[in-house]
Amino acid sequence: MPPAVVCVVSWLVPGAGHLMQGRRQKGLIFLLALPAMFAIGLALNGRLFPFVFSEPLVGLAALANVGVGLPYVIATVLELGKGVVTDASYEYGNAFLIVSGLLNTLVVIDAYDVRLGRK
Repeated sequence: MPPAVVCVVSWLVPGAGHLMQGRRQKGLIFLLALPAMFAIGLALNGRLFPFVFSEPLVGLAALANVGVGLPYVIATVLELGKGVVTDASYEYGNAFLIVSGLLNTLVVIDAYDVRLGRK
């Protein structure tokens, strides 16, 4: 299987790249933990940031949000992640959403390295 396919599958479904390569324990942990982090972020009234690159930090937060893959697409289609700025948990929700995307990006890189035999 080409490494690019592993990366795309791993990005879409967190942990799927590891599961495809027989790394079941890691794959299951990523499959459960990252979408759970994303869901907790939404539950804490976090915001899925728009792509506004005139405000660099907002644009970077949007890129980080997309990093989680399919959960981001589902949340966007369902119009979740509007964020409630006045809510006490708003910043915590944002942190969960952003970190889940960034961690999944690292998972994609790890799956790529596994595919190339570096790990």
